[in-house]
Amino acid sequence: MAQQERAIRTRRAILEAAGAVFDEHGYTSTTISMVLERAEVTKGALYFHFPSKESLAQAVLNEQVPFGAVPPQPCKLQEIIDMTFVVGQRLLSNSLLRGSVRLAVDQETPSGVDHGEPFRQWAHRLTALLEQARTQGELLPTANPRETVDLLVGSFTGIQLMSRALTNRADLGHRLSVLWAHILPSIAVPGVLIALDSRADRGARVLESLEVAAS
Repeated sequence: MAQQERAIRTRRAILEAAGAVFDEHGYTSTTISMVLERAEVTKGALYFHFPSKESLAQAVLNEQVPFGAVPPQPCKLQEIIDMTFVVGQRLLSNSLLRGSVRLAVDQETPSGVDHGEPFRQWAHRLTALLEQARTQGELLPTANPRETVDLLVGSFTGIQLMSRALTNRADLGHRLSVLWAHILPSIAVPGVLIALDSRADRGARVLESLEVAAS
């Protein structure tokens, strides 16, 4: 059991180190040696978990969606809003998430790495929540869940890239608030719309509540 726990910790350390290096240097410029140095593990330990640089990059990509985990909300539109703000907040400091996001948009990532997988995972998760929102009467009749999700995921991707380039993501919360201010009136029924919280500090407040609950 102790050996298994040690292996889990080692794998996580490698993933976090890889995320940081991929974020800083991109796929092409990242080397296994750079990850080994950052993770402070042996080459054998790394290759035990990840047989290649491509498999390591894929593992980093596959870690992205869990960072959007938030407490369930009775209103599913609020839950979706919270997911976007929590990801935005975590992008400020989490190197693994930052590396995953960079790999997802890195055009130099080789064909052996499926950098579209996070987009498909986000689409699946968010569409399911929007379908619940529709069932609960939160959406306007004209709102199409899958099309709305495609717009949301694509917009979030572009906004965080712009925010990263201009302010190192310092204004990402504000930009997400503006995004929701434009999207919500076109999909939410008026009675739900007025109760939704999409203020710029929503991510920080949700994470703070998670920390309090865990303590």
